[in-house]
Amino acid sequence: MTTASSDWFYPAGATGHDDWWLDLGTPDSQVQAPGWAHTGLRVAQLQPGASVSLAAQDEERIVIPLTGSFTVTVSGEADGDASYALAGRASVFSGPTDVLYTGVSRGCTISSDDGGRVAVASAPAKNSYPTRHVLPDDVPLELRGAGNCSRQVHNFGTPPNLEADRFIVCEVLTPAGNWSSYPPHKHDEEKDGETALEEIYYFEMQTAKNMPIPSPEEGGPDAMGYQRVYASDEREIDVAVEVRTGDLVLVPYGWHGPAMTPPGHDMYYLNVMAGPGPVRKWLISDDAHHGWIRQTWEDQEMDPRLPFAG
Repeated sequence: MTTASSDWFYPAGATGHDDWWLDLGTPDSQVQAPGWAHTGLRVAQLQPGASVSLAAQDEERIVIPLTGSFTVTVSGEADGDASYALAGRASVFSGPTDVLYTGVSRGCTISSDDGGRVAVASAPAKNSYPTRHVLPDDVPLELRGAGNCSRQVHNFGTPPNLEADRFIVCEVLTPAGNWSSYPPHKHDEEKDGETALEEIYYFEMQTAKNMPIPSPEEGGPDAMGYQRVYASDEREIDVAVEVRTGDLVLVPYGWHGPAMTPPGHDMYYLNVMAGPGPVRKWLISDDAHHGWIRQTWEDQEMDPRLPFAG
């Protein structure tokens, strides 16, 4: 099980520079993933009173508070600059947050009075859609799977919940001991019932509630999970990694899943998807060796620990 950087795995801090803790999608990015072209992600850890800016580019963006609250000033609007207050949340495990879709070719400055961590998902795009502030109550919350495959999905950036040009963005929370992104599936071909989409997994982990956490002198917790990606055709890919807060896994093609979280550790991941196809849809094919597992969910209950709500 590797934790070293590769074309498709980047541990926390491996892509950071300047104001960005993580950077995939700018000329200064340290990510050298072969052929990566359709999605981007930046994460900043802001100190109180600090800010970070992105110039206008031919890409659409969505600002996602991970921890804390933020003010986002968007430039390039028809009526001039506009500021939006994002209430945010205490952590990614505190339930849905409000998010801000900024559209195409608009710059933005993100600031925080109290400090916090913020993500900006992006995709190269041409068609312009209005800036939209999506409030927490308007974020569709989906409970997916059953039993130990139960997980929670916040569909703030998926069709038809967000009008956008190219990307599909959501976040998934998985209780300790459960299997997520399962059964293994793919979306790497444009064909009937499937769309070709790159995918980003950005992870955060926490120790689950009511765990007998040891003191730092005794080692302390090491919240971690696991992610698997493997080949679906002649294109080689073989990823099996431990993941922790701030880690990044890229899926250019191939079967991906499961994302596994051991007992004692809750898992969060942010997904960003986009591709070259003519339609903005998430259409997938299951690995036939594992797809049958969906049938077993019909007789199982949803994990009672869901939904996460603080």
